[in-house]
Amino acid sequence: MFSFFKKKKIVAHLKLSGVIGNAGKFKQGIDFAGQEELIKKAFSLKKAACVAISINSPGGSPVQSHLIYSFIRQQAKKHKKKVIVFAEDVAASGGYLISCAGDEIYANSSSIIGSIGVIYSSFGFTELIKKIGVERRVHTAGKNKSTLDPFLEEKNEDIERLKNIQLDLHKDFIDVVEKSRGSKLMKSDVELFSGEFWSGSKAKNLGLIDGIGNANEILKDKFGEDVIIKKFEKSKGWLSQKLSSSSNQVDQIASILDERSIWQRYGF
Repeated sequence: MFSFFKKKKIVAHLKLSGVIGNAGKFKQGIDFAGQEELIKKAFSLKKAACVAISINSPGGSPVQSHLIYSFIRQQAKKHKKKVIVFAEDVAASGGYLISCAGDEIYANSSSIIGSIGVIYSSFGFTELIKKIGVERRVHTAGKNKSTLDPFLEEKNEDIERLKNIQLDLHKDFIDVVEKSRGSKLMKSDVELFSGEFWSGSKAKNLGLIDGIGNANEILKDKFGEDVIIKKFEKSKGWLSQKLSSSSNQVDQIASILDERSIWQRYGF
């Protein structure tokens, strides 16, 4: 008879979508500076039973990924709130690193999860400039300042130096995953930290996520059918849209192609 007066549960729902990194003035990516205030607002919702985070990202900057991951954990501790993460199409590389800020992680059975590794890619133009008769002239103060210049021959010592940096970054990534997932990680013949990625179903079997389901169904299951979900999402204002449409089209196309290449690693 008193159910009419029962208070509805409230959940703060934060959405992070895009390539991770310095997104520039008008691009819709994920970086710490652009998300800090939204994260604060989500955790500051006093009556919220928890903070839910939906993420859809193929990765990007390791530094920005770590900054966002660490800030979410700091806010969770400060406000004593549980964090539940929902992976959408992709939570790979830095996208998965941020997902590890969740006390629980859920995904769709067809989501792409994982890619716990570090990548550097470039091109070599040495044969091309020889063919067209161009001479490359580089003058540096510091013998390693021209490391991995695409117009010069690769040096073994440069590759070794890059590899050592990648191993350091990879270890940091592994430490985050092991700290977050702990005993949930399943022992199997699959190498979790090889950079490979899996479907949501396989990721659940490996212990990389806790279950299969979308945000609405999981949150209703946990907090009741009448749960109030208050959404926090970075919006693109009118002025930003106007300025973006009039900015350099060549730069826009280059940025789109760059982002597209990152998404397409995962079949999208």
